[in-house]
Amino acid sequence: MSLALSYAPKPRPFARRALPVSSRPAGRFLSRVLDGSSPSDVQKVGLIRKNGKCRKEVRLLRTWFQKLSDISSLASTEATLKDALTDAVRELGFDCYAYLNIQPVRTTAISNYRHEWQQRYFERGYKDIDPVVTTARARMEAFTWAPESPRKLSSRVRAFYAEAGDWGIRSGITIPIRTAFGHMSMLTVASHKPSLSLEHDIDQLAAVTAVALLHAKLEQHEPEPTARAPVELTARQALCLKWSAEGKSMKAIAAIEGMSFATVNFHLNNARKALDAGSLPQATALATKLKLI
Repeated sequence: MSLALSYAPKPRPFARRALPVSSRPAGRFLSRVLDGSSPSDVQKVGLIRKNGKCRKEVRLLRTWFQKLSDISSLASTEATLKDALTDAVRELGFDCYAYLNIQPVRTTAISNYRHEWQQRYFERGYKDIDPVVTTARARMEAFTWAPESPRKLSSRVRAFYAEAGDWGIRSGITIPIRTAFGHMSMLTVASHKPSLSLEHDIDQLAAVTAVALLHAKLEQHEPEPTARAPVELTARQALCLKWSAEGKSMKAIAAIEGMSFATVNFHLNNARKALDAGSLPQATALATKLKLI
């Protein structure tokens, strides 16, 4: 049976083949509309279908975030975690992932982007112009992204997007989280597609919870980054910092190395600036952690 009218002397412009009757009101509405209706009714059908698609997208992402939480909880080794992340990202329909731990000087990445692109990203300081990082800092919530109209972008950002696109990174989802001492980490899943079809808000709680668990697991394993921001100290800066880390005062360092007090102070100050440290103790701690001394 059908709810389609059994007679129609003058078929209307929007006439369609009758659909099977559904016991639900939405099904009866669809059947009536597609048999013969006004343009406004057809728009309502489109809205119903769009809403159904949005609900499906939300459920899919929520399930994926739960899977990411499970992976973070169960992975016992660095290799297991990275392999599971790669598989999960592909199951979601994306190509690759990048986890950025953004801190002064020692920003690091764990990613399966092409190694050449990761190295180029850090060597050229792209973190400072990357619109995804800028948006993550400003919003601190999960969001989708794709290049805007070229006329709205600066020449540097246009060049950055074009280069990223050459490496197959054209759109994605990014979830930033606040970490200890006011720092930020973010997980990005990226696609070669020029835009995403996601049309509904992301479940923020599920997204942040999943990435927070991932961050905790990575902090626990302390994996070797796949790329990091380059930090360099001169030989004398490293030497003076090493003596400082050993508990020597600037006066003692000057006497040991045969330098003037002013020279030691000069090298230590430059080392502190190179490490973006607020104090000499912080500079020595950073240099030690980065294995520069």
